[in-house]
Amino acid sequence: MSEPHEILHQHLMSFAALTPNDIIESQTYWKTRTIKKGDFFNMQNVVCNDLGLVLKGIFRIYYNDPVTDEQKNIFFISENQFIVSFRSFITRYPCAYFIEAMEDSEIIYITYRDLNHLYDTYHGWSKFGRLLAELFFNYSQARAEEFLFNSHEERYVKLLEEHPDIVNRIPAYHISSYLGITNPSLSRIRKRINR
Repeated sequence: MSEPHEILHQHLMSFAALTPNDIIESQTYWKTRTIKKGDFFNMQNVVCNDLGLVLKGIFRIYYNDPVTDEQKNIFFISENQFIVSFRSFITRYPCAYFIEAMEDSEIIYITYRDLNHLYDTYHGWSKFGRLLAELFFNYSQARAEEFLFNSHEERYVKLLEEHPDIVNRIPAYHISSYLGITNPSLSRIRKRINR
């Protein structure tokens, strides 16, 4: 078994308690892909056909604000996290945003068609699909609640908990965009936290 498949195997077992047989049956469907910095996992207005697991690298999910033409970051995805435009993936409608590699990255992925074949064929994979839907619902609701209930500083601390080395990997203006604040505000938050 190749190293990417071993990483996938461990992740699938811990995420959905898939049996070794469930995983073996899926192995031929999973492929690796290298995505260079600045290239896209998925583009806006394109249906998302793949579900991936990030092996190496970090991605941002963003959209272009139609009023200001600014790029607004809404999620970051890094190692050992699933990457997908989930709504586009399950509805087969075009994606509303871009998913871009922020550094040279590697993923292991499965297509929509192949994953649905697994759902239809193996009980363990049906459970995986339910857990995946719950995970992405949780991401979406948690993100909305952060803006309702948490200060900028609390959102920054949560970001560091989820992606501990993010400040060393991407420019600060991307973090500011994600938090919905200016760069000077981010600098003040960092100074307070570093004290």
